[in-house]
Amino acid sequence: MSDNSSREPKSPRRPNPKPRGDNKFEWSKATKTILLLTTFLIMTALFYSSFEKKSEEGITIPYPEFNKLVMAGEVKKGVIIDRIFTGELTQESSARISKIPKGKFKTILPFQEVPVEVTAIWDEKGIEYEFKEKSNSWLYLVLINTLPWIILIAIWIFLIRRMQGGGSSARNAFNFGKSRAKLIIENKNKVTFRDVAGADEAKEELREIIEFLKDPKKFSRLGGRVPKGVLMLGPPGTGKTLLARAVAGEADVPFFSMSGADFVEMFVGVGASRVRDLFEQGKKHAPCIIFIDEIDAVGRHRGAGLGGGHDEREQTLNQLLVEMDGFESNDGVILMAATNRPDVLDPALLRPGRFDRQVVVDRPDVRGREGILNVHTKKVPLAEDVDLEVLAKGTPGLAGAELANLVNEAALNAARRGADKVTMADFEEAKDKVMMGKERRSLLISDKEKRLTAYHEAGHVLVSYFTPNSDPVHKVTIIPRGRALGITHYLPVDEKHNYSKSYIEGLLVHLMGGRAAEKIVFQDVTTGAGNDIVRATEFARKMVCDWGMSEVLGPLAYGNNEQEIFIGRDMGRVRNYSEETAVKIDEEVRRIVQNAADKAESIIQEHIDKLHALAKALIEREILDAEEIQMVMSGKPLPPIRKLAVTDQNSLSIEEIQKIKDKVANKEPNWVEKPAI
Repeated sequence: MSDNSSREPKSPRRPNPKPRGDNKFEWSKATKTILLLTTFLIMTALFYSSFEKKSEEGITIPYPEFNKLVMAGEVKKGVIIDRIFTGELTQESSARISKIPKGKFKTILPFQEVPVEVTAIWDEKGIEYEFKEKSNSWLYLVLINTLPWIILIAIWIFLIRRMQGGGSSARNAFNFGKSRAKLIIENKNKVTFRDVAGADEAKEELREIIEFLKDPKKFSRLGGRVPKGVLMLGPPGTGKTLLARAVAGEADVPFFSMSGADFVEMFVGVGASRVRDLFEQGKKHAPCIIFIDEIDAVGRHRGAGLGGGHDEREQTLNQLLVEMDGFESNDGVILMAATNRPDVLDPALLRPGRFDRQVVVDRPDVRGREGILNVHTKKVPLAEDVDLEVLAKGTPGLAGAELANLVNEAALNAARRGADKVTMADFEEAKDKVMMGKERRSLLISDKEKRLTAYHEAGHVLVSYFTPNSDPVHKVTIIPRGRALGITHYLPVDEKHNYSKSYIEGLLVHLMGGRAAEKIVFQDVTTGAGNDIVRATEFARKMVCDWGMSEVLGPLAYGNNEQEIFIGRDMGRVRNYSEETAVKIDEEVRRIVQNAADKAESIIQEHIDKLHALAKALIEREILDAEEIQMVMSGKPLPPIRKLAVTDQNSLSIEEIQKIKDKVANKEPNWVEKPAI
């Protein structure tokens, strides 16, 4: 159930400190001034040079025409710069020759150096001429000479700032050893304990940690000390990271978040350096909480695997062990971590003084599932027929993430239909999709294969019905779902945490029921029972080797379950029994599975008429729920076929699929049947 208890008013929140190495790069005042001055000088030089060029503009005339003007005495004076003669006409000529505006012109001389004969003619005609070298303004020259140095100095200042930690640690070439931990600050979408359901014990443990940080004297007055570490254990999807986010939302202290994979980098020693920097930041902001997600990436058992362990990973782990409980004190720094692989963690990491508390976040029970569904349906408009209690009872074994996905799938189903509210039919369709797989109605199967699948699933249902203390069948379908051509879904009456020998033997009979039906009805077996056989063999071997349920071999455990971490599960399994015992184990496993198969065949032969009735109903309807199964077993007529409440608009309709099947059956008599999975 979600936690709706009132909380005590919080003390005034102090401003969150800025984490080191995680701020974005900012230009300094001096750097901004230099860049602004450089830009101004460049713009000024460009403007001045363009203005100077415009002031010297004049019409360009060819040299023969210029020579005619010279010989006619029309030219008054001129300046020669790099073969370009820039001249002016006399006052009378300027007024008379209209094609040369204002009497100013330019011409390109056809020689590099002006011959003496030409200058003699210019002297004779009274032309005032002057030779000059090409030159620019002093500002332009200064800018051209100093601009490269200004650019180099700016780049040098930029690199120095990056080396000193001015940039983000993720991009800084000299900042590999800095921690990548993110300081969680308040935002509008923060998560609190009100948003977490199904983990009441874990919330109480973590709430106590937060209260200790808020008021240490409440606990220390009796000699107690704050736990140094809290390790959250549990299967994937049970809400470990969500609990950490809720702690960040509830705490009035700095909260650093980091992943276990962020410690290891391509350079040697980076992991240990980041651990040191992480705890240095924690000490500066104490009291604070540090959260490491997926800590098994860095906390695996040391010395495991062939040829020893990974030195870089072990150095990181050693530094983490020292920082958590070494010579230096880390008062006020609490380390939280989450993992779904506690079996691979190093024992030194799990001892008291490092991780003082281990909080188990397991899959929720029926009350927890109802609370999780209440949390995730707060923003979903529900129809009146939706009963979350029934839905919680029908989803045993689902974790919080899977329930959130179920609610999302139901909302998508309703949106696909264009409905305004989510109905119970949407939730049922979503539950079937999450637990059994998506329907594949477009898969073309022959009538023979459909009949074989119907008898296979009917065998499972029939054996389950007549087996004492077995889980009742919730739904059976021969519509292909996922990778299977048919599925029988069981629904436990109550939550089970322990399994008896009789229950497991009944489960083996269930698994062999489909194969027994094929063998009796068709006098043949198919590959459709392959997965059933694999599961039955695994259960039987566990009964003999792990659970001590064999009368022949007795209550002993055969085979060491301590598996090596890096060389695989099977290669690392230690065999601690003789060859003679191995033969007995194989014989006992075979006997258990064969007994289950024989019992399933006897049940089906005894109730063969009910098997035919179930198979016929499955062929006609394709889906049978628990109520319809009970009616078939009691010999009562079934109600008319109901239309599918929720359909996928992106797929073919049932009528279109049936037309395709009929077409295939009529035109392709040699249709190749696809083997059942």
